[in-house]
Amino acid sequence: MPPPTLPQGDPAPPDGRLPESALRAAVGEPLAAYVHVPFCRVRCGYCDFNTYAPGELGGAAGAPATYAQALAREIELAAGVLAPAGTRHLTTVFCGGGTPTLLPAGQLVEILDRLRRHWDFAPDAEVTTEANPDSVTPQSLRQLRAGGFTRVSFGMQSAVPHVLRTLERTHDPANVASAVAAARAADLEVSLDLIYGTPGESLGDWRHSLEAALALEPDHLSAYALVVEPGTKLAAAVRRGAVPTPDDDDEADKYELADAVLGAAGYAWYEVSNFARPGRECRHNLAYWRGGHWWGFGPGAHSHVGGVRWWNVKHPGAYADRLAGGTSPAAGREVLTAAQRGDEEVLLGIRLHEGMPVARLPEPGRAAVPELVADGLIALRPADATRPRRIVLTLRGRLLADTVVRRLLGYPG
Repeated sequence: MPPPTLPQGDPAPPDGRLPESALRAAVGEPLAAYVHVPFCRVRCGYCDFNTYAPGELGGAAGAPATYAQALAREIELAAGVLAPAGTRHLTTVFCGGGTPTLLPAGQLVEILDRLRRHWDFAPDAEVTTEANPDSVTPQSLRQLRAGGFTRVSFGMQSAVPHVLRTLERTHDPANVASAVAAARAADLEVSLDLIYGTPGESLGDWRHSLEAALALEPDHLSAYALVVEPGTKLAAAVRRGAVPTPDDDDEADKYELADAVLGAAGYAWYEVSNFARPGRECRHNLAYWRGGHWWGFGPGAHSHVGGVRWWNVKHPGAYADRLAGGTSPAAGREVLTAAQRGDEEVLLGIRLHEGMPVARLPEPGRAAVPELVADGLIALRPADATRPRRIVLTLRGRLLADTVVRRLLGYPG
């Protein structure tokens, strides 16, 4: 299955330079770094991420053995582009994929060291890698911690074998507990990713997965509704009737169960799909939702600095070849208008527990607030000493977040 297509946009400059307006907006501001590692042992049937099995690439440019070299070239390019803005501090780094831990731990540490050559890491920098439970060992986790990683996010997805089979996940559920224990022993914070709504998953199955995850006492949990993405193996199975289409009402029931079970265990929602112990929220993802500045390294990675958004070519070979030739890997970009940036602030900000200041809403949004409150979709929080008057999604509003956004932006429905 081919990875998803990139968005349409304007041509990106071959040298990667940014408009002066973007650099001015980023002057002295902290930066987040996302590092995409596009390798998986196998592609899961539901996944439409930009990933490749190592055998698909052979020994070509961008293959796992030489991937760190290509990333090093983009890091050099980014440092030069951002130098005029003085963005000297990295507050978060997130290695995602794919399965970053298919690379040797030493290569992941080398990538961090490359970043350190150009940016100062904040004293409390959050440095995360995603991992599959069967892609780490106690030794590799200790090496990651010694090299500067502070956090690992495991793709647990489910504790129920038949659900994992439907998702085509290859790990043994029992490996999750041993991987979490090894991460704890290495002094790494732990996050677990769960998926609900898989065809054939009962409410009891989902409760079992939640309880199994909680038994491991993670710092952070993500709970995502399964989406059948076009072009995936799962989409083909749904289309031919081999598995049923996920049901919206079933997924709503499962989200409500997650909210209740996780809340009772001391995990508060801070974003619609994310729950954490107090103070353990993922600060890297908060940088996205709050409209911060980040550079996405790697094939297909997206970036945002000062109202300019761009994305890299998808294929690891094309990515590596461009950089080897001294050219930016960016495939396209867009310079957001003030109206687009305002819409994105609503789209992203409303998903957070901290909510949206009423004064930041467009006029249609301010006019829609009373009706949204009456419909039980948002709550209105009065101003206090630290925050202005704000709107926050209710539980029902979280289930209908897209509807709330459309109404706040003045769209029908």
